[in-house]
Amino acid sequence: MWQSYIKHFKNYLRLERSFSDNSVQAYVRDVEKLAEYIELAAINVSPAETKEEHLLAFLKYLSELGLTAHSQARMLSGIKAFYKYLLLENEITEDPTELIEAPRLPRKLPDVLSYDEIEQMLNAIDHSTPEGTRNRAIIEVLYSSGLRVSELIGLQLTFCYFDIGFIRILGKGDKVRLVPIGKEAIKYVELYLEHVRKEIEVKKDSEDIVFLNRRGGQLSRVMVFLIIKDVAEKAGIAKNVSPHTFRHSFATHLIEGGASLRAVQEMLGHESITTTEIYTHLDRDYLRQIITEFHPRS
Repeated sequence: MWQSYIKHFKNYLRLERSFSDNSVQAYVRDVEKLAEYIELAAINVSPAETKEEHLLAFLKYLSELGLTAHSQARMLSGIKAFYKYLLLENEITEDPTELIEAPRLPRKLPDVLSYDEIEQMLNAIDHSTPEGTRNRAIIEVLYSSGLRVSELIGLQLTFCYFDIGFIRILGKGDKVRLVPIGKEAIKYVELYLEHVRKEIEVKKDSEDIVFLNRRGGQLSRVMVFLIIKDVAEKAGIAKNVSPHTFRHSFATHLIEGGASLRAVQEMLGHESITTTEIYTHLDRDYLRQIITEFHPRS
């Protein structure tokens, strides 16, 4: 239902507006994300039948996924262009985006890092120290898999399936999910396990915990926050960086790169868009493919 409209919109941008290939792909991707949301939410409307309320719900969903106001505004721009095209083609008589304003852009810098800024942080870590080796592994995992800080500090050795590229996460409400983990993250975690963790005298209640402090105990949330703040400061990053920044960056980079909303939702461990009946888990091979194809460090 949506694909025919999108195909003609794409031709319009390329032939009549003479947009560059990159611009055409960006606009089309924005509309495809809306179409995907409409399908996932079981709203069952065509582009001509879409109402303002549907678009507002879509923007709310993007916000819940972790996209910043900047990213939402850019995506809304593409959708507005799509409905202006439908008006020109007399496919609709009223523009449902007309009264929708872009999310108010915050005055402070958004809490999403660019890939270059993430590289800056990784390069600022002193890998010659045990703590540096551990901290590199921590940041790699946060960005590779989009974990909450509570999920990171609770990550268990027995739930790391590096041979198939997955980690098992116990999330909010004790819900378990399998999340892909990239090759770079696996490499640095294994370096930490082999050269740092095995030299630590581990406390009895932390024997299965991956990331430990110097005393052999589980890291605290506060400790991870301090680690991230310190690395960001050493890298000269002026943004307000926290562990959650990497979760937002993970979601934003995947979605803006073209990854499926449904796949990102699954990996973040979010609830269904509408009801749990609509929500179905994705095949593990598909999630691994999403990471491989769209994640900057894969």
